[in-house]
Amino acid sequence: MKRFRLVARRTMLGTWHPPVRVWPVLNIVGVLVGTLLFAFSLSPSLLPRPLIVQGVLSGISFAVGYGIGVGLVELWRYLELPVPTPLLRRTLTYVLGALCALVAIAFLWQASTWQNTIRATMGMPEDVSLRPAMIGLVAAALFLLLLALARLFRRLSRYLSERLRAHVPRRVSYVVSVLVSAAVFWALIDGILVTRLLEAADRSFQQLDARIEDDLPQPSRPQQTGSAQSLVAWSSLGRQGRRFISGGPDAEALHAFFGEDLAAPVRVYVGLNSAESPEARARLALAELKRAGGFERSVLVLATPTGTGWIDPAGQDTLEYLLRGDVATVAVQYSYLNSPLALMLKGAYGAETARAVFREIYGHWRTLPEASRPRLFLNGMSLGSLNSDLSFDLMDIIDNPFDGVLWVGPPFRNESWRRITRERDLGSPAWLPRYRDGAVVRFINESTGAEQGYGEWGRFRIVILQYASDPITFFEPTAAWREPDWMEGPRGTGVTPDLRWFPIVTMLQLGADTLVGTAPPGFGHDYAHRDYIAAWLALTGVEGWTPAEIERLRAVFE
Repeated sequence: MKRFRLVARRTMLGTWHPPVRVWPVLNIVGVLVGTLLFAFSLSPSLLPRPLIVQGVLSGISFAVGYGIGVGLVELWRYLELPVPTPLLRRTLTYVLGALCALVAIAFLWQASTWQNTIRATMGMPEDVSLRPAMIGLVAAALFLLLLALARLFRRLSRYLSERLRAHVPRRVSYVVSVLVSAAVFWALIDGILVTRLLEAADRSFQQLDARIEDDLPQPSRPQQTGSAQSLVAWSSLGRQGRRFISGGPDAEALHAFFGEDLAAPVRVYVGLNSAESPEARARLALAELKRAGGFERSVLVLATPTGTGWIDPAGQDTLEYLLRGDVATVAVQYSYLNSPLALMLKGAYGAETARAVFREIYGHWRTLPEASRPRLFLNGMSLGSLNSDLSFDLMDIIDNPFDGVLWVGPPFRNESWRRITRERDLGSPAWLPRYRDGAVVRFINESTGAEQGYGEWGRFRIVILQYASDPITFFEPTAAWREPDWMEGPRGTGVTPDLRWFPIVTMLQLGADTLVGTAPPGFGHDYAHRDYIAAWLALTGVEGWTPAEIERLRAVFE
């Protein structure tokens, strides 16, 4: 068997000539910085993380820290600053290596306790699968993969630089070789890996959207969208559209709860395949809403779905009970992808559809006699709230405003939400802001309602329901270099007091929470029925509900 002797050429700040049999040869400064970020990544964030997610997060954190450390060494050498003696460098290498190992072990040992603390805060059982050794192995495997790719990149750039050096100045060859190598890597990653994965995801979501569940038969009532009398074909609604139309309380459920005969609420849905363009789908939605008698109800809701076309049943069902069925809701699908993919690939398409639907529905609504037309509200959850915000311009409605908006779990990219939060009243926390004393905008969460401490509502109302533990709302890229406002002062419900801000790592943690985080209803991005009830009561101002009746309604959804 051939023996390979790998000579470590670089140590902390210079050149180490004695051979060392180490694979892979690692920069000790990079290991030190990487270990710090690795340790920080094991600390708690907003949501609990399973083993694999924690391992991937920690591996990425170590890789980022290692890259920073190597960059600092390269900068030190480039500036030709003094370096320690060979003996001191060797001593520091072993000492710092041992220290890094101890730090990593100590934080790995504490990781499961931190994660279970978050779970306990949210009323979740402990996760006994969070084994420190497995987290370390996953992190190490990912780091080695990323390191191999980085060294492949470096080798390619050096190869190109050596070939260019005979034709251009040395420093020019460095720059050109790096740019060419980056272009090659990007072409491979974007053209092969990312594109293929996105194509596969697109096909998967498209097939899932087209699937018709056997337990969802075509509606039989003529007023329902998708029935034989409907202008919208049942097969064109998409998976989430068919679920929306089939769900919710019907006349029998309303009678069972209220003890009297009530008409079933109107639900209108137009799928992505129901018409060719956003404008055509918007016109179809208006025609179907007229046919179903939606404008004859006392309240009309224009709901903007999430990326898949999903509308949160917790929000829709509670509203229909609160209004005793006297409500119509209309929604139009703009994508079959989940919200992150829809935002990346078809972000403009969602806003375009939302604007087209609003123009059609609001345009007809404003022509109706003010005394007899329904009250009009907008509603959107998550990505739906973002596109709902983009659906109308204040200058277009100022002469004839609709009645209000309910946004739930608005993503961090919602510009109206960002501005309101940034300009909140002095002393109010970022996770529950007060804005201009609540005359127009009011925030509520799982513990604070929209009526507490405010003056009178104006005619136009905006209610924002958000949880302090929702990473979709509180993720921000700037968390990489500064502490977010919502981490200052007292923490909101469901946020562990052990959460701390760390440069770079906190942003990565929140990103992981955003993509794969899960939580029980009432925490994170899973909004509970009880909080929707409070939000709709505040927004619509519906009367006649006693505290006892509200508790009885909450019990329906427990």
